Amino acid sequence: MGTSSFGRASAVVPAGPGRYRAAMGPEWNCPIVPQGGLTVATIARAMQAELATPDQPLRSISTVFAQQVQAGEQVIDVQVLRRGRSMSQCSATIRNADADAGATAVAVFGANRKGFTFSDVAPPSVPMPDDCPSFRDPPPPEFPEFAGEPFPFWLNVEGRPALGHPPWETDAPKEAISGTWYRFDDPPRNDNGCWDRLAVLALADTMPGAVGQRVTREENYFPPSCDFTCHLFDDALGEWVLGINRARHAGEGYASVDMEMWDFARDQPTLVAYATQVMFFAFQ
Repeated sequence: MGTSSFGRASAVVPAGPGRYRAAMGPEWNCPIVPQGGLTVATIARAMQAELATPDQPLRSISTVFAQQVQAGEQVIDVQVLRRGRSMSQCSATIRNADADAGATAVAVFGANRKGFTFSDVAPPSVPMPDDCPSFRDPPPPEFPEFAGEPFPFWLNVEGRPALGHPPWETDAPKEAISGTWYRFDDPPRNDNGCWDRLAVLALADTMPGAVGQRVTREENYFPPSCDFTCHLFDDALGEWVLGINRARHAGEGYASVDMEMWDFARDQPTLVAYATQVMFFAFQ
């Protein structure tokens, strides 16, 4: 898992047969509980530990958030559904010790297999990170209402918008797509120099941004996740990854959103992960 801040935040320790303990802290809250992608990564970390088959990396994980998982100490119960020679499946639930529910996931781990290789999508043309502003930059002085303390998660991760418009440009074209460059302040790399694959889960779980491109903020709302599914394809190598985020439908208090995660460290952009989820709107 490495010694990065992300690795430490998603670390697990054995606590009995099929049981692990974790300690996600408030420094990763987004906004009031540890960020959902970090929670999913911690579940996956426990599954990996239970399987103990490093030649079978995580290929797919689907999570349902039944109850908030608070910062502090967490318990993770893992069940190996099937342990195969080239593919294995697990289920697991993370919860606070005094809670009867939390987040429950099922996942597929698999070794490399004979097959076909292609990506039938491509990222849009966007400015590179050095040519983009940062989420950490202050808003224009005429829009002080957009200033304020960032969620703790964003003190660990920097985002630079590359596609879309800032929230104060209310007359901008309203298309439910955004693009953001992401990097960790403390890069979560393995000994081989590649990213910890589980770190991409945290960055992919930032999908409400596309909804903000389509609607105005006449009312303050939070966008909690109903679920989160991520397919992992390859290792990220570069300093930054690019997230292309779309909201394909919103209605009846819910929205369907997805995210492509692209690495630009090779000769051609590499699709390293795809994620999707249903979120709901909670108004203040």
